[in-house]
Amino acid sequence: MRHTYALIIPALNEAQSVGLLLGRIPRDLFSQIIVVDNGSQDRTVAVAVAGGAEVVHEPRRGYGQACWSGLRQVRPSVTAIAFMDADLSDNPKDLAQLVRRFDHDHWDLVLGSRVLGNPEPGSLTALQRFGNWLSTHLIALVWHVHFTDLGPMRIVRRDALARLNMRDRTFGWTVEMQARAAQLGLRVCELPVRYSRRRYGRSKVSGTVFGSLRAGAKILWTILLCCLLPLRVSSPQG
Repeated sequence: MRHTYALIIPALNEAQSVGLLLGRIPRDLFSQIIVVDNGSQDRTVAVAVAGGAEVVHEPRRGYGQACWSGLRQVRPSVTAIAFMDADLSDNPKDLAQLVRRFDHDHWDLVLGSRVLGNPEPGSLTALQRFGNWLSTHLIALVWHVHFTDLGPMRIVRRDALARLNMRDRTFGWTVEMQARAAQLGLRVCELPVRYSRRRYGRSKVSGTVFGSLRAGAKILWTILLCCLLPLRVSSPQG
């Protein structure tokens, strides 16, 4: 099945990287590329517009909030939605392999794993690696689905995403998607993707020890909420 894809890129003060990123995205894969400006105080919006992206303004801060606002602008014809960060740590060329796997093997969710992709030294901090390990092991313990990473690059079927009933609007967005997918028994796979040290701007999560700890606590809390508030399992649609 050949899906119609949209790409959503949350961005907060990423003027140095977002133009370079947009220039490297394989444009033939996507019918729509959306940059969600999450309250930037630099030239992120102007650079994104110059790079040919649709820009959505979302002043309420939060990674999940930005993703959600982007989703509301996706065209009705789109059947699958990709997500990636704006800082160029992800390699945009890896989107092509995720799309190929998604089209050919009928998955509901395809994840780019930085852990499997042999990330550049220094690109994932020790706290990030431990947080990934702990979170994915908790998901495996509870729902018996094994992940290696909570990375930002991913593609999800639009109808499957609707079934996940995503609620988190902050750092817990990615782990909630994976925990809910595991809970509902969706068809999920991981592919290795490249990951580099951030060379532009400043991380909103891992830039400080406090930020990393705060994000880690949020991720663990999100997993707990998924356990306490399970979704009703139903037959997939479409």
